[in-house]
Amino acid sequence: MSERPTPHPAAQHPENTTEVYAIHGAEPEVLAYAMAKYSRSALTLRESLAEISSQRAEQFLNTFYFQYGHRSIADLAHIPFAVEKLSLLAAICLVDETRWDGQERSTRYQDFRRSGWFTPELATKQRKLYTHAIEDLFKAYDSLSAGMLSALKRAIPQPESMKADSYERTLKARAFDAARYLLPLATNTSLGQIVNARTLETQVSRLLSSPFAEIRDLGTKLRNAASEPAWNVQRDKLEQLAGEGSVAADATTEILNELMPPVRTAPTLVKYAEKNDYQCKSRAELAQAARELMKDAPIYPAPIVDLLDDDEDLEVEIATSLVYPHCHYSYRQLRGAVASLTETRRNELLKLGAVHRGRHDELVRAFNAGHGFRFDILMDIGGFRDMHRHRRCVQLLQEFSDVHGYDEPVCPGQPTLAEAGLGEQYRDAMNAALAAYRTVCDSGEAEAKQSAQYLLPLGMRCRSLFKMDFAEALYIAELRSGIAGHFSYRRVAWEMYQAIATRHPALAGLFRIEDVNVPMDLLKR
Repeated sequence: MSERPTPHPAAQHPENTTEVYAIHGAEPEVLAYAMAKYSRSALTLRESLAEISSQRAEQFLNTFYFQYGHRSIADLAHIPFAVEKLSLLAAICLVDETRWDGQERSTRYQDFRRSGWFTPELATKQRKLYTHAIEDLFKAYDSLSAGMLSALKRAIPQPESMKADSYERTLKARAFDAARYLLPLATNTSLGQIVNARTLETQVSRLLSSPFAEIRDLGTKLRNAASEPAWNVQRDKLEQLAGEGSVAADATTEILNELMPPVRTAPTLVKYAEKNDYQCKSRAELAQAARELMKDAPIYPAPIVDLLDDDEDLEVEIATSLVYPHCHYSYRQLRGAVASLTETRRNELLKLGAVHRGRHDELVRAFNAGHGFRFDILMDIGGFRDMHRHRRCVQLLQEFSDVHGYDEPVCPGQPTLAEAGLGEQYRDAMNAALAAYRTVCDSGEAEAKQSAQYLLPLGMRCRSLFKMDFAEALYIAELRSGIAGHFSYRRVAWEMYQAIATRHPALAGLFRIEDVNVPMDLLKR
């Protein structure tokens, strides 16, 4: 019998040797380099990390990221940031990224009376007016919170099965839902974000290009935070032990530098993040184009949620989307004006959105077109902040202003402001804030229009355009219509569902929807 040949090594089938391990402690840029090496080296990640220094990582990133344009490498470096004591207005701008993950202080579960507020650069007279207006809004917020809580307790007795602290906490959250309409955009908030370095770079550049001084300063601070040594909780603990005598004080510095050297999270990947001329020049020229297009035409009435038809030319959609963020007209009214343009003039508008584009600039967001579902939404700013969290869609936001008036908090099953005896107080507070807004707007101060926006309460209406696919439309409608949600965006979610059900009846049955018109159990969360 002949001897069986030995199989070639490649033909053997060894046991599965897949290995999975978590990584902790590597600098974000070093880790990004190590992961990028998978495409260029057979080394394991452990082996790559062992041989890579921060200097080598910087050299690699300078070559492949900046010179060769391999931007996806920065997707591998994720960096956590705490951003504290910034205005609600700045927070809305900060989180306006399609690739963003984070959490912000909730207006439902936290009392914002002691948060403080941001004050822009204003001359003495306007500064006094501004401060007085903000103080009045906070007083009204405090009064409305207490008044609505009392009204809720009168209307909804505590069930025997519910603990007193749970009852109090639940109704207090409902009261804050109504009172938040009076919080000005100047109100301080705090948030945490975990973003990759590519998102951080575009975020910093966008912030530095803002017409708001606070937001430009925020961009600088964010870039500096990525370039300077990060705060290390373990290092703080070791210094604390040294102070308690658990570690010899003279050995602390040596131990820290050896075992816990200062870590700069993304000094290489954000060092070229600067003001974006493409965005700045495009914003100015498109705003001028919007003025020329509409010629001070009156703003026509429009529904709260308008599901736009999908039979328009792509060129018309893009041109309309380009001017949409730079005015206060509904999408339909703008589209009518754009569609009436000659082909030559419309093409000039399209070119205007890209003429200043640099070598590494992504097209402005308006060019994200061709989505199946496009909703033109008019809602209060507070509700928009909740809807703003949905990242699987394209969002175009118009500037905050007094053009669309304000909403009143109305929730089926909950006492109205009138029933609580708070209606007149609420309207007086809103109207006083609007009067101060208009005074600052017309003051002739530097950046007067921007400074005045901080005085606008969250109850003011703003217009935004959401573009998405069907799966995202269903997800938003289902999630935001739930009884645990705020009544402002519950109404918007319901209108989104109704619009789709009317146009696509066969899809209506796929929604697990809550009818927002049915009075709800306010003790359910």
